[in-house]
Amino acid sequence: MTTAHMRPQKTAMLLAQRIVGDINRRGNTVGDRLPPERIMLEEYEVGRGTLRESLRFLELQGVISLKPGPGGGPVVQQPDATSLATSLTLLLQFANAPFRTIAEARGGLEPMMAQLAAERMSDEQLLDLRASVDTMSEHLDDQTVFLEENKRFHDVIARGSGNAMFGYLVDALLGILDGSAIGIDYPEPRRAAVVKAHSSIYDAIASRDPETSAAAMSDHIAQYLKYAEKKFPDVLAAPITWGGGA
Repeated sequence: MTTAHMRPQKTAMLLAQRIVGDINRRGNTVGDRLPPERIMLEEYEVGRGTLRESLRFLELQGVISLKPGPGGGPVVQQPDATSLATSLTLLLQFANAPFRTIAEARGGLEPMMAQLAAERMSDEQLLDLRASVDTMSEHLDDQTVFLEENKRFHDVIARGSGNAMFGYLVDALLGILDGSAIGIDYPEPRRAAVVKAHSSIYDAIASRDPETSAAAMSDHIAQYLKYAEKKFPDVLAAPITWGGGA
């Protein structure tokens, strides 16, 4: 019974892999429509249930969207870190991991990202990083803007590292930490300290100084952890849950 139950899922997964392979082979880009269902059934020689299960899986992964109605069907999309964040959240929840896990992971990863960004970041990305620092500085009285720009700053550095995995990891990790933002307050003096730290990191990256960039980022994450541990220990100790904050 177990084997019979597992076989359709395995077939659907293999079919999903074939569909993605064909998307790459054809050079499909975002917005392109895939063949209609009847064509895909003939091409892949599978049942309707298997095909639809494969397409639903790809939709959940952000690879396609399923447009209803006449002229609808599967449309190619650009996957983002949403699925990765969901998977990580579930893994961490079932491991009974606290939010501190995410903060500590950032402390290990982000200095390396800053180091690589100093070597690889484009001039356009540097302008974006500078704009984030300026926007945060100009709106110190607005915590919503502060949180948005904080995420943007770290995201630009991750992508500026030239390592695609870092970009998706930071997106996912900050996505999980969004849940704890409700429980951590950033009074204006703390926001000002973050702006100062971001400015120092920007200066190091703009100077193309890998070692100073890594050190500045390491200090920044360490100060964040120190602040959170002192003011909001219960938030860091709270278990990570899917769909819930700390």
